[in-house]
Formats: sequence, C-alpha cells, structure tokens
Amino acid sequence: MFISITIMIIVGGLTRLTDSGLSITQWEFFKGFVPPLSQSDWVRYFNLYKEIPEYRLQNYNMTMQEFKIIFWWEWAHRFLGRLIGVSFLIPMIYFSFKIKISKLLNIYLIFILICIQGFIGWYMVSSGLHTRIDVSHFRLSVHLLMAFLILSLIFWNFLKTKEIKIFYNKFNSTMPLIFIILVFLQIGIGAFVSGMDAGKIYNTWPLMGKTYFPDDNNFVNLFNLAAFSDPSIVQFIHRNLAYIIGIFYLFMFYKIYKEKIYELYKSINYLGFFMLLQILLGILTLLNGAQIYLAAMHQLSSVFLISSCIYLFYINK
Repeated sequence: MFISITIMIIVGGLTRLTDSGLSITQWEFFKGFVPPLSQSDWVRYFNLYKEIPEYRLQNYNMTMQEFKIIFWWEWAHRFLGRLIGVSFLIPMIYFSFKIKISKLLNIYLIFILICIQGFIGWYMVSSGLHTRIDVSHFRLSVHLLMAFLILSLIFWNFLKTKEIKIFYNKFNSTMPLIFIILVFLQIGIGAFVSGMDAGKIYNTWPLMGKTYFPDDNNFVNLFNLAAFSDPSIVQFIHRNLAYIIGIFYLFMFYKIYKEKIYELYKSINYLGFFMLLQILLGILTLLNGAQIYLAAMHQLSSVFLISSCIYLFYINK
C-alpha cells in the first residue's frame, strides 16, 4: 500500500505538471472506473471540457488527440485512487472478522482519510471549473498534504507491525517532531509553487535574479496573507524554508553526535542524505524552469524524505 500511495503521489504530480487535472469535469464515482470506449464517449468528454474556462481561455485550439493525452493522465490518477480505496477496503473487511475491532482502529482511520481524500480531490478540481483556468493552489496543497499524511500513517503502522527496535538511548523527541512539521509545511508551500507555476519564474540560484529578495515585490508584502497567492513571494518562502530545515537538521545532527547516541547515527545520516537529495533536486528543478522529469523526481524524493523523518521519530519516541 505504501508503494501504491507513492505512485499515486507521483501520478498526481505529473497530472498537475501536464495541466491535465481539469480534463474530466464530472465526479463519476462509479462510472469513472471505465474509460471512454467509443468515439461518441470521447466526443462527450471533450464537449464537457470545452465548457470550462481552461479550454475557452487557454486551450481553445486543442485537438481531440491532444485532449486524449491530458484525459489519460487525469483518468489514471482517479483510477489509482479508486484502486487504492478498494485494495484497502477488502483486506480491512476480512481482518475485521478475524481480529478485534479495537486493534484495527488505526486501519479504520486510514481508510476514512482515504475516503476524505477522494472528496478533497473533487473539491480541488471543482475550483477550476467555473471562473479559473486552473485549480486553487490552496486546495491543491490540502490534497497533497492529505496524501502525505496517509502515507506517513501507513509507514508508521508498517514500523509497528515489523516491531522495529526502539532504542533506550535517545535525545529530545520534540526535535524530530518539529522537523516533521517543518517538512510538511514545506510540502504544503511546494504545492503552492506548483499550483501557481511559481517554479517557472526566477530560475536562478542562490539569488532570485540579481537580488536575494524578488525585485518585483516589496519586502513588506511578505507579511500579508496575500503573499501566499503571489508566485514570487511563494517561491522565496519555499527557498528559505528549505534553508531553515537544513539548519535545523544540522542542529539535530550535532546533538546526536555530541551526545554519542550511536543507535541514531544511521537514521540521522539517512535523513541527511535524503534532505540533501531533495534540496539538490529542488535547485535543479528551479534552474531548469520546472522541467517535468526533474519536478517529478523532486516530488518522489520528498516521499523518501518524509519516510526517513517518520523513521527517526519512531525509533526515538
């Protein structure tokens, strides 16, 4: 299931990067399992797409063949979501008759979150069907954060079932928790960057153009709520939050090695590797104007980063 959720996150990211998320304009909870099977089905879906602002204002020259490309991305994303739900539901029902329900409460919670995620996905899509040519980046962020929350809970339960050894020699357990919160916050801001195509501007590093702060903005705007809808400021926040996370990691690394907590050496080193990989991929993605393959790798590496965060927190709890 962990692998399925990971694939789902990557496909979801590619759906966003290819601007495919609005190609299916109806919910189709059960009917959506089956893709278009005839030319008349394709014409119907294409005509529905022609009614939304994205087509009328941006893709008005799109051909049927071009529409099919974005349709298949969105259909695959939704199909995977349905498949994950069914794949989780059937074993859950089976084990409900074999194991005490009290021992499955965490599994029920994950399933409820998976169901809620489906509704959040449609809530996100609906934001781009009437007055916008894309989805709300706020709703996109909630959708992505929920995916990572589900992934984290599944990984946590995996560690529990495998009876991973928990060491007695520990350091402040609050620090790994704060680190996880910072990484989740960074993932949320990353969704803002993706949702507003903010990675396609200021494609330089370490400066944003010729200055540290974007020169198309005033520093005071950083403290307004409207900053979260401003592409250049959102990119600035995303960059600097990465630096804060890096500094916080170095502080944890220093504490673990200073106190000679040998049992945590391996986990903190793995965490550092994936954090460095994530930062490097982020820089490369930025320098190349959010090129699709680099952006997808950047999102994939975030799965490994959050997993290593959860692992450190688990063995140090």
